[in-house]
Amino acid sequence: MEVPGASYVVLTLLVALFGALSWTYGRRLVTVTRVLRRGVRAEGECVRVETEPYQRSDARRHFFAFRTADGARVEFEDLAGRSTTEGTAVTVTYDPRDPGGTATVAGRGSWSPVLQSLALVAGCGMAAAGFTILLHFEITGGDR
Repeated sequence: MEVPGASYVVLTLLVALFGALSWTYGRRLVTVTRVLRRGVRAEGECVRVETEPYQRSDARRHFFAFRTADGARVEFEDLAGRSTTEGTAVTVTYDPRDPGGTATVAGRGSWSPVLQSLALVAGCGMAAAGFTILLHFEITGGDR
């Protein structure tokens, strides 16, 4: 049984999902770029690595901690490579006005935070554009 308009709904939801992800990662890209140029650096470490259910190798969350110049401990989540384990020392860059919201891991041994965010923006943006094109062809029937 075919539900009329179901493909429109599915494609619209996919466009919205990947558009929202692209927007979110785009904002993170702007923040990371600004912080790397003007932020304060501190030594930190990976405090824990959480794996998602079913032990999927691609579903790891890395949490880092550092101390600000005034001694406050800040913990945050950021992207990291598979080689980053609990106890790995990292360099953290942050904006002193919002350490928890702007902190990023910036140092050797990790993929550049700018490149990570840029790859996510590009991938999600291309997915949103692709689904938009499919939705257009679905609506117009492939006619010009």
